[in-house]
Amino acid sequence: MKKKKTVGAVAHELMQKEPDSRDPIELQREMQKDYEDNIYECIDRHKKIYDDNFFVIVLTKKERLMNNVLRNYFLATKSCPSPTYDQAVYRYEKSDDALSFMWVIPSKDTCKLFVQNSLIVDPKERELLKFVLDFEDGTLLKWAKRLNNEL
Repeated sequence: MKKKKTVGAVAHELMQKEPDSRDPIELQREMQKDYEDNIYECIDRHKKIYDDNFFVIVLTKKERLMNNVLRNYFLATKSCPSPTYDQAVYRYEKSDDALSFMWVIPSKDTCKLFVQNSLIVDPKERELLKFVLDFEDGTLLKWAKRLNNEL
């Protein structure tokens, strides 16, 4: 039986070698292979807990000791979360069994880069730029508060 490598061993190997690709979209696709499956797993778990609609939150965290390792954590909550860095939010409508994407906020550094370069952002990244700008000016927070019936 072949012994599986630890995350630390794989991360160390990847830091030592030249990346196969520098295309961020390709790298992101590779990192997110199981992303959708994990979202639906989270929904299935929480359909049994919540009687009505709920929100699925995906938090992306860097491993403290392995900077090239990112992990996604899939959570659900009854109320709409406040927007924050490294977060994606979806709304699950139980009556329709439908999932809708609300927003994604990248890391603090990425947000800063997008704001500083907003006039030259690649057209493929305009939607992400809009989320970043709406996060920065408080639009997303107002939306979340409205969904939670907060003043």
